[in-house]
Amino acid sequence: MKVILLAGGLGTRIAEYTDSIPKPMVPVGGKPILWHIMNTYSYFGHKDFLIALGYKAEVVKEFFLHYHAINSSFTVELGSGKLINHYTHSNDWRVTLVDTGLNSMTGGRVKRMQPFIGDETCMLTYGDGVADIDLEALLSFHKSHGKLVTVTAVHPSARFGELQMNGDFVTAFQEKPQLGQGWINGGYFVIEPGFFDLIDGDATMLEREPLERAVSMKQLMAYKHDGFWQCMDTKRDHNLLESMWAKGNAPWKKPD
Repeated sequence: MKVILLAGGLGTRIAEYTDSIPKPMVPVGGKPILWHIMNTYSYFGHKDFLIALGYKAEVVKEFFLHYHAINSSFTVELGSGKLINHYTHSNDWRVTLVDTGLNSMTGGRVKRMQPFIGDETCMLTYGDGVADIDLEALLSFHKSHGKLVTVTAVHPSARFGELQMNGDFVTAFQEKPQLGQGWINGGYFVIEPGFFDLIDGDATMLEREPLERAVSMKQLMAYKHDGFWQCMDTKRDHNLLESMWAKGNAPWKKPD
């Protein structure tokens, strides 16, 4: 199944790093956080990635263009230009890099991925949040209810978009309200092709009109994830993730 990753935002709240690289490329344990997210999907067999680019798109493109060399040991014979590979630790991923506009909002970026998805169910998430989510269980839940969209609900602090629910039905989607029930939007969506029709264009925020419309149509369901989830929104968040990785206590890490 294809996976859309949103990797085009400015990342202004973590400007210590994003003056020179986009937020999804900020490293945790020596690898971009984007790589960590992709590795989670890969572990569950989802290896066809479409990355929605915007701010400093060239940094992401260069990383994947030279991915094989970055992850290999090799000898270059400068006289002939011959390259001898000694060791390669690579991934069998298919990665499509799509420029979705420097100033597009999250919904607009998703809308621009529609031609690459076609008439298929796909998965979608942000390029800055890691989790120990069971993606197989998420997908099974989505298939069981037959609605347009599933959003993963998680339980961290009150500074994110809150979900109000009746059972598994989402009854309200509020961007950064006061904390009520305690469930928030953790990303890790599953969407049906019809959801693209709820997005108007580049100026549309995914978290507003499209998901609010899905709520009003009773087409948005929540998969409740009680495990680990952490976004990298600030330098403090980054330091936390780095510390967990360095101590060997990274719940999102998958076996090699």
